[in-house]
Amino acid sequence: PTFERENIIAYLEKCSESYITRSDPRRFLKQMQLFEKVTGTDGIAVDIEESYLDSKHGETQYWVDAAFANTLPHFALEQATQLLFLHNFDVQRAHLDNVSDGDNGTITLLRMLVSPVNGARGDEATFNLMKQELKRSKWLTPATMDLVYEQQPWMGVRRGEVITAMCTIMHPIMSKENAIAFSKGNIIETVTKDRYVKHAAAIADLFLDRFHPKGPLSESELERRSDELKKAIDSDVEDTNAQELLFKMIDIVKHTLRTNIYMNNRYALGFRLDPKIMVSSKEKPRDIPYGVFYIHGRRFDGYHVRFRDIARGGLRLVTPSSPEQFSLESAHQYDECYGLAFAQQLKNKDIPEGGSKAVVLVDTIGLSKGGKDFVMRKSVKAFTDTILDLVVDTEETRKEIVDFHGKKEVLYLGPDEQVIPEDINWVIQRAAKRGYDTPAAFMSSKPRAGINHKQYGVTSEGVNVYLDVALKHVLGKDPKQDSFTIKMTGGPDGDVAGNELKILHREYGDNAKIVGIADHSGCAEDPDGLNWDELLRLVTFNLSIDHFDPARLGPNGAVHKVDTESGVKARNSMHNRIEADAFVPAGGRPNTIDVHNYRHFLKADGTPSAPLIVEGANLFVTDEARQALFDDAGIAIVKDSSANKCGVITSSYEICSAMLLSEEEFFENKDQIVKEVLDKLRQLARMEAELLFREFEHYGGSLPQVSKVISDAVNSATDALAIALETFSEQDREKLLPLFRDHLPKTMADMAFDHVRERVPEQYIRNAIASCLASKLVYKEGTKFVETLPKQKLAAVALRYLEKEHEVAVLKEALEGTAMPEEEKKSILKLLDAGGARTALGIF
Repeated sequence: PTFERENIIAYLEKCSESYITRSDPRRFLKQMQLFEKVTGTDGIAVDIEESYLDSKHGETQYWVDAAFANTLPHFALEQATQLLFLHNFDVQRAHLDNVSDGDNGTITLLRMLVSPVNGARGDEATFNLMKQELKRSKWLTPATMDLVYEQQPWMGVRRGEVITAMCTIMHPIMSKENAIAFSKGNIIETVTKDRYVKHAAAIADLFLDRFHPKGPLSESELERRSDELKKAIDSDVEDTNAQELLFKMIDIVKHTLRTNIYMNNRYALGFRLDPKIMVSSKEKPRDIPYGVFYIHGRRFDGYHVRFRDIARGGLRLVTPSSPEQFSLESAHQYDECYGLAFAQQLKNKDIPEGGSKAVVLVDTIGLSKGGKDFVMRKSVKAFTDTILDLVVDTEETRKEIVDFHGKKEVLYLGPDEQVIPEDINWVIQRAAKRGYDTPAAFMSSKPRAGINHKQYGVTSEGVNVYLDVALKHVLGKDPKQDSFTIKMTGGPDGDVAGNELKILHREYGDNAKIVGIADHSGCAEDPDGLNWDELLRLVTFNLSIDHFDPARLGPNGAVHKVDTESGVKARNSMHNRIEADAFVPAGGRPNTIDVHNYRHFLKADGTPSAPLIVEGANLFVTDEARQALFDDAGIAIVKDSSANKCGVITSSYEICSAMLLSEEEFFENKDQIVKEVLDKLRQLARMEAELLFREFEHYGGSLPQVSKVISDAVNSATDALAIALETFSEQDREKLLPLFRDHLPKTMADMAFDHVRERVPEQYIRNAIASCLASKLVYKEGTKFVETLPKQKLAAVALRYLEKEHEVAVLKEALEGTAMPEEEKKSILKLLDAGGARTALGIF
């Protein structure tokens, strides 16, 4: 079909005249075949054959043809010639042409006439290796290229990749022991020194043999060879730092559960790690994640950390602007990813997915704006495609990936910092092409089939519910009736801040007075409250706070812009200076208030500038500062993992929608589904907010501590129930399925729940039932009820609880129809609703 007339004409139209006129027909069609292999992708295709016409004087020559999708032409040429030199082939002549690939970009076609030198052989084994390494060349890191092309050309690309990847894995672990000795540069330099590199290569061979598809090493053989290597290193390596690093590399081999090292068309090198390998002996004990992926690619390194078998969390790109900043970010990358995933785990308590995060550190230093964007887009593709290598179950992965984990892995991504709609669409399409079970759900927020968080204000809807409940409990103010003051960070053009302004005005009108608001551009202040019409104008037109019209200020109001030193100072101190009933950080840098500066939030007499903080933004206040503000000034702080959880719940509903509905079905019913999602968000936020303050008032402690107790109670109950559900009969599991149905927006459930078994993975259904049941128990009965139950009995008690709850519902319905004084009836119904099921269980 490739050489049908219409296809050839279509291809000719993409080619330049000079390319067509100087190509002989056979070579032209050969390159057209290669073009077809990589069109629509970011891959490389290679063909090598003997050149009968060009061979002379008994010297055999060969044509090397390659098609590089979306690769800078000079880079393609440089990489190819370096690799040929490494394999002892001289380039006699070369031709390079670019052919448009439409929306996918450009394909560089390279053809080189080469001849072997220094005894090189043009046999099948040599050419197969060259093809494999040419395909890898686009995705190799500069460190790997330097190692295998310049320093140690005997090593080979595959071993070089393994070594540089392990060096990067070691950096965040070993730098905690000695940041200077174990800087990233020092780690690579030490491991690849002429004196020690043979040991590093031997460890790379151990890794390659462990995961060789045609005969992977057994556990006993792995232990035997590891011991031999350790003995050799112990006797031969006198430098203790080098010893530590080489021993850690052996540990990495043992703690790797899967790798795509033998995948022929991989974009990057991926490791599915046992998370224990990432623990440093110098760090405080902390929760061990469920799983860690590490991806090593050209100009990027990425981690994906998750705390449950099925997990969801954002993918963010980090692009430091200087080498020094890049080095610091590299040392902290894993910890940042861990911290964000852990915070997500606390936040994800109401949904089937556990918490996860992906942080990709991309080297764009010194690149133009266009070059930076090119590298970022390529990094997203390589990172996500490598994750797919390690999680999809296809004929290709079964053939080429050795699996020591033995369990199916289900994870979902979402867009975070610097990820754009173009990335989302590519990732979803790639997941479908690679055979992921639910490709439309692999990444949330697809432009047409998603729920745009900013457009619908999903995070702010939850933030405002917590603010509403907190004002009543902390200040004794009913915001529907009483006037109250707010100061905020995050501009009118921001997602959380802009939508919170709209919701405050919608719910409370002039009762809500914004006395201060700050963003990247400056701040506006007015003790009488900033003019609502002007604030809403800025929100509507997506304008920052420096556009606030000074003519709309009261007599004591002011607008400060960051184009002056005094404006910067006013902006940076607004959240501390201005007095208000509540402070809502809805934007701004993480760790703005920390243990060193938290006192600035207090007035001269030690009382707080605001007695209540509701965290719309993540990590604005550090854990230590939260506790200090409570201990020193009694400030009530609603923690981010509670206050802004509604964004992740929305993303979870997007995942459910992508599995249950077609894109058209969702789009046709989007307005109603979104309305129902918003109702669900407010309901879930209010349930937790009421429990949060109930337990805070009954048991004491600080609100952030209580918030974590609630998250831990729900999550531990979910995990225990999910394990127990595996042992349930099909009949018992079927009885619990309505819990999942009730969790979904009604329209979504009505349209598709009959197909849930065929469209949703069994693991996901089990987790959904477990999380719904755990949330019901904790929100209704409190954390103490769940915490005091033995985990092995939790599932049985939960089943009995549901039965008793049904009995109470029947009793309430019967009571509704009896003749008795209305007040007495209401009192009895209230008692039954509050404690009927638990009383019937006989657990107090």
